[in-house]
Amino acid sequence: MNVGWKLIAPAALLVAGLALVAGTRAQQQPSVPDAPTPQAPPTLHGADGPITPGMGGGPQSNSPSSSSTTDQPQPAATEPPPSSPPVQDSQATPPEEGAAAAARIVVQVNEVVVPVTVKDAKGNLVAGLTWRDFKVYENNRKENIAVFSVDPAALSISFVIDQTLPANVMSQVNQSMGAIQGALTPYDEAAVFTYTNGPKEWTGFTGGQSALLPAVLSLAKSTGSDPQIPNNSGPLAGCSIRQNGMCVDPNLQPGRSAGNDTFITIPKEIHTLNDSILAAAKELSTRPKERRRIIYVVSDGKEYGSKATLKEVVKYLQTNNIAVFATLVGESARFGEEWIDRFHLPFTMYDNILYKYTAATGGDMFAEGQVNGMEKSYAKIAEEARTQYTLIYLSHESVYDDRYRQINVIIDRPNVVVTAKPGYYPSAQVYR
Repeated sequence: MNVGWKLIAPAALLVAGLALVAGTRAQQQPSVPDAPTPQAPPTLHGADGPITPGMGGGPQSNSPSSSSTTDQPQPAATEPPPSSPPVQDSQATPPEEGAAAAARIVVQVNEVVVPVTVKDAKGNLVAGLTWRDFKVYENNRKENIAVFSVDPAALSISFVIDQTLPANVMSQVNQSMGAIQGALTPYDEAAVFTYTNGPKEWTGFTGGQSALLPAVLSLAKSTGSDPQIPNNSGPLAGCSIRQNGMCVDPNLQPGRSAGNDTFITIPKEIHTLNDSILAAAKELSTRPKERRRIIYVVSDGKEYGSKATLKEVVKYLQTNNIAVFATLVGESARFGEEWIDRFHLPFTMYDNILYKYTAATGGDMFAEGQVNGMEKSYAKIAEEARTQYTLIYLSHESVYDDRYRQINVIIDRPNVVVTAKPGYYPSAQVYR
């Protein structure tokens, strides 16, 4: 018994000591604070009732769901709202940055750009005019000029060269093509098209002073056609040169559509001028609207065999703000004959339709019969197109009205000739 008591007594003392130490540490450790009490969100500034999507906030709402919600008692906030309302910033939304700041803003406008050329009685350009000298009418209603500029404009030119010209005329055109680049500036750009039986694009738009342009113009040279005197009746109408009983020239082979031994059907000439201008206009319509869009045609003006009609091509040009300038060569460039060729007999080839394009788009045309005159015409027309007066006004017509609109430009100066487009078709592409 004495031995067991001796062993239990020290154990009891050890347990009592540990309990005393634990109680002392518990008294020294600070109490952990309670979590914050949940509070109701503060009411929005300026909203006295429930907020309905698309209708805003207010003390009343017509929807049954909102009325049932307002009838229920709202839980009271455990803490009162702050005494002073929060400070409101004067700018409701912060400024956007990055891609959002550079977003494109689309505004419906009806802006019309009218390039105007003014010449005196001798054909010289008239400079020094101000906006007070011009009056613009659209559909017989005067329009206020919003922008007036005399600054030179960068040109986007599509050259259209006729390769159906006679060999002697084509040779002169080939010699003059070296002066085309001299009429352009480093800010201009040019594309080259040719046509015989259909248009052909030699290059897209390239710099006016690039090395590519003269190289392409050299490749675009042609020998032209060899016109012959037609003889489709009589004893000399048959083929004079034969090989193995057949005519060397298949176009003159007797029989079928070519006729017989006494009558030969003369092959029709093909001059696809309309299709070529339309192809150049489609390429030109993709250029920025800030540039002046020009189609420069070197041709005798003949038209036959195109799929597109004159009316369709003119409408496309007027819709896309494209002007046609031309150098008239060949037979149509002879004195007096350029006016006679404007008369057209039904069911025959058009001898000259270039003047219709220039008049309908506000362009200009020079008739030249020599190489020197052709080279000078390139510089004259480029200078004229670049230094036109630019008038911009806001049309009173609706932007949704796509009908043709007539334009009339008047200048309060005597003995001057005003050249501007007579009208246009509105297009969303122009107003973009």
